[in-house]
Amino acid sequence: MTIVGWIVFGLIAGFLARAIVPGKDDIGLLMTIVLGVVGSVVGGFVFGLFTVGLRGFQPAGWIGSVIGAIIVLVIYNAVTGRKRRSRS
Repeated sequence: MTIVGWIVFGLIAGFLARAIVPGKDDIGLLMTIVLGVVGSVVGGFVFGLFTVGLRGFQPAGWIGSVIGAIIVLVIYNAVTGRKRRSRS
């Protein structure tokens, strides 16, 4: 896949992950692309664990990429402290 293909793929996977995870995400377009691309790699890693075994970091298909992007987004929100609800 070309660089432009990875950018478009990452953008779509990142937007889908942001739509699925509840709450508002204040990340820009570039972070959404990075989220989708990293999510694709994470999705390929997780998919490899549950199927034929660990084959290294490989990109996943659409479903695996979105699942990976959701995982990365949840971890990102936990690390940066975003979306915390105050207990009142």
